[in-house]
Amino acid sequence: LIPIAYIIGLFSRSARDAYSQAVVAWAFRVVGFIAGAKVTERGREKLPIGEAALYVANHRSFFDVVLLDGRMPVPTAIVAKKELKAVPMLNWWMILKNCKFLDRSDIKQNLKIVLECIEEAKNGQTILIFPEGTRSKGDSELDMLEFKEGSMKIALKSGVKIVPVAIHGTRDIMEKHFPIIKPADVTITYGEPIDPKSMDKEQQKHLGALCREKILEMLG
Repeated sequence: LIPIAYIIGLFSRSARDAYSQAVVAWAFRVVGFIAGAKVTERGREKLPIGEAALYVANHRSFFDVVLLDGRMPVPTAIVAKKELKAVPMLNWWMILKNCKFLDRSDIKQNLKIVLECIEEAKNGQTILIFPEGTRSKGDSELDMLEFKEGSMKIALKSGVKIVPVAIHGTRDIMEKHFPIIKPADVTITYGEPIDPKSMDKEQQKHLGALCREKILEMLG
């Protein structure tokens, strides 16, 4: 399957992205099914159609990426930690999906990734980020870390809308009883898209805090 994606990419990057998204979405749905995750989606009708967007989600579990990316409406690049680049097979698919790998210890590299994401978004690439920077390990779903405001520059500089996403229940699959995997009910709630262009400069400085607040409201 990976050679097929590569060959398709020689002729059309958009076709390669669509093919890669379809294969990864199928694989992630299979993983979710095997894990016993019962996913309920809310607010899907709010998703922007025919335009790139920046999806911003809370992060509680490894399964956040699996269950959310498998349901993206368009080919989506994930901004993920560099450790995922070492996972066999998954790393190749993430590269083919144009994903970006962050080294949290390298500020210059992180800035480079943000600049790349800005250009990609300008060119129509939808991007998924988890602006807490790492998984929140609190007992409550509301125990969220602060959102990194720097990641919001992707939307500010590219002009795309931000879609806040609240993920509830993924920690019940594995992290609460690691390494055992158990069936769990998961809810993915999509909020109203936020248009940074409609805000004044002071509001734009706190986009991360606004997205965090919106997600907390959806989780509550």
